[in-house]
Amino acid sequence: MSSKTKTTTMKNDVKLALTPKLRFPEFCGQTMREVELKDVTVESTTRNGETLAATAVMGVSKVDGIVPMEERIISSDIARYKLVRKDWFAYNPMRLNIGSIARWQGESDILVSPDYIVFRCLNEADSGLHPTFLDQFRRSTAWQEFVKHGGDGGVRVRIYYEDIARLPLILPRMAEQQKIADCLTSVDVLIAAQARKVDALKTHKIGLMQRLFPREGESQPRLRFPEFQNAEEWKEVLLKSVIEEFREKSTSQDEFEVMTSARSGLVRQRDYYDNDRITERDNIGFNIIPPNYLTYRSRSDNRRFFFNENKLGITGIVSTYYPVFRVVDGSNKFFVELLSSFWRMVGKYSVGTSQTVLSLNQLGRIKLPFPRPTEQQRIADCLTSLDDLIATETEKLDALKAHKKGLMQQLFPFAEEVEA
Repeated sequence: MSSKTKTTTMKNDVKLALTPKLRFPEFCGQTMREVELKDVTVESTTRNGETLAATAVMGVSKVDGIVPMEERIISSDIARYKLVRKDWFAYNPMRLNIGSIARWQGESDILVSPDYIVFRCLNEADSGLHPTFLDQFRRSTAWQEFVKHGGDGGVRVRIYYEDIARLPLILPRMAEQQKIADCLTSVDVLIAAQARKVDALKTHKIGLMQRLFPREGESQPRLRFPEFQNAEEWKEVLLKSVIEEFREKSTSQDEFEVMTSARSGLVRQRDYYDNDRITERDNIGFNIIPPNYLTYRSRSDNRRFFFNENKLGITGIVSTYYPVFRVVDGSNKFFVELLSSFWRMVGKYSVGTSQTVLSLNQLGRIKLPFPRPTEQQRIADCLTSLDDLIATETEKLDALKAHKKGLMQQLFPFAEEVEA
């Protein structure tokens, strides 16, 4: 591939790059066209009439693309629903700015709500727009920036065809569009396969936990490691008998590293947030959290509490909303995973409506089954090894996504200011 970039001079002597940073060798030197989306697409308002049945009605999801519409949402009269054919695009004008647009790739025609916008690409050999190229381009930063500022309305922005039709494009010929689309689609295949692998590992862990921990209302697990098959049964104990609170406080955030509890674990607050999220109320007094101590945000919006261990190897401070404690004569990892498997029961002990609270005192009144510390550690080691595998495969997935993003930034023709 070549990385040469041509420029053109605009008014006020501002130069814009009009070719991609990276091109396939066979297309180097070929000219590109400056157009707007309306020059290479056309809106379709073809109605269903009595052609297709209600089973053909689809909706558009940001994550899953075009999917069957829920029956309860479909109107009893679908005559005005819009027709969508293969390689046509459809979107809800009130949700385009969050990415809810998709290309229909099925062979049979479908229907979408009459409120949706439907358009298709013009496929002329040297002056058209390839639908797979546009399907990839809509994931680019240039597309996202355009739709973010386009449309009409206040709280809910509506982006109609005449709005999106003004999108500026710099297009190569159809053969190069196809080559770019094929390249990026092949990366999508790798990303999808890696995502399935990560999901399979997460599903495996959930299934394993369901067997390694007793089910709610039961006191014994369905699966035990061979060395514990004949060991004594698990005993139900109050959590306050196995945890110990750490009460030391700090009044200055300059004294220690500020931490916060995230889904991924306990993290440095400056690494997790782009701006300072420490409130004046938090500054009254921080809870100190030494290494290998547990914490959680005692306030939750959905009754889900994430219990995280300080594995950073440093003593830090957390908000006063985060109780700090450790497990006495047991495994922190086992404790966290046990609470995770019983999180519905844990949520029942919280108080509040819109924002629920679970204090350490309330947590201590919960009774859960525990094995001996040696079996706790065996279970913890097993789940930790699985977590490490999931983390490794997730990193590979993230690397593939980053690779595609980098390719898109280089393969797509773009317009940006460059040095004169």
